Amino acid sequence: MCHTRELAFQISKEYERFSKYISGVRIAVFFGGIPIRKDEETLKSSPPHIVVGTPGRTLQLARQGILKLKNIKYFVLDECDKMIGDNGTSPFAIYNIIDLLSPAGIVRVMS
Repeated sequence: MCHTRELAFQISKEYERFSKYISGVRIAVFFGGIPIRKDEETLKSSPPHIVVGTPGRTLQLARQGILKLKNIKYFVLDECDKMIGDNGTSPFAIYNIIDLLSPAGIVRVMS
């Protein structure tokens, strides 16, 4: 997860670039500013192995039961300091997302 849609898109493109070496890996990126219905269709039709998203959209998808966070094995917060800092992203969204993760999952925080 990262703090801006631009960074989410950039990270997803890098994962797509690497995925050509691993067959069958599906990547999806979720961020606000587009209809949530598109994200819902992506998750239902072709569930991804790797999800990149912003806190707001990730939490929205999880609360609506569209994105199942209990299935996540590795959860990475990129530029965590900016997500909980003064850029407008609420740290409560991140805490709520972490609460929805499986206790068996691994959380990594990057700055």
